[in-house]
Amino acid sequence: MNLRRLSGSVALFVFLAISARIAAQNPPSWTTPFPPHHIAGNLYYVGSEDLASYLIVTPQGNILINSSFEENVSLMEKSVEQLGFRFGDIKILLISHAHNDHCAGAALVKKLTGAQYFVMDADVPVVESGGKEDFQYGAQPEMRFPPVKVDRVLHDGDTVKLGDTVLTAHLTAGHTRGTTTWTFDETEAGRTLHVVIVGSPNVNPGYKLVNNKTYPHIASDYAHGFQVLKSLPCDIFLGAHGGYYGLKEKYERWQRGDHNTFIDPEGYKSYIADRERAFEAELKRQEVEKR
Repeated sequence: MNLRRLSGSVALFVFLAISARIAAQNPPSWTTPFPPHHIAGNLYYVGSEDLASYLIVTPQGNILINSSFEENVSLMEKSVEQLGFRFGDIKILLISHAHNDHCAGAALVKKLTGAQYFVMDADVPVVESGGKEDFQYGAQPEMRFPPVKVDRVLHDGDTVKLGDTVLTAHLTAGHTRGTTTWTFDETEAGRTLHVVIVGSPNVNPGYKLVNNKTYPHIASDYAHGFQVLKSLPCDIFLGAHGGYYGLKEKYERWQRGDHNTFIDPEGYKSYIADRERAFEAELKRQEVEKR
């Protein structure tokens, strides 16, 4: 018996089993291609139908926010090139938070582009362990991803500069310990627009907000995150998922010629208020259950 071949077959079986579980759990919209498009200034959308990835173009190279799944990297590469840019010109890779749907493709992006990977400090252990250090999903193999060495550890309020673009990293933790909301300015038709890319304010099913032994301050982190989000000036409202800001509907208006469709300060306020109410309701429910 060829033990090497047997072990390879077992490995392949495990890989396929995990892949099938992931496919069954994840919405098709996470891997469905979506037309790449211009948002404002030097900012472009290059993600799937719901897993949002953004390209910021500068004379000194480009920034990619969210590498998504490994299988989505080729989709992003095609989108970047369809817009007339080179995927290899990506110099900096950022993420919204360290869940596999936003960062599993990081190792491949780094390999293809040589980009430097910048991650918020509290999410670094998760990224560098391939998901094993995640407070909620660390024990679930299907949530794992290739470990990646972080090139720069970010802290709340740090800035990332490339060319004439300056992004600010805001710690809005809870969804993960290092969930990051990105802000920066873009200029469109002579107007300066404040861009906010929301990391994630959502409480996932199964999250313990009360007496969470692996993340004791999760509830206070969420509460602080909402205070931060409510304080940010926003003209262009974006997020880690297209569904946060109504990507499909806004893109349809964009196609019809409304290139101001992504300017939505009221939509931003409504979304944050809705997510805060949902968090508070879930926290109250769990507190009542513990009494």
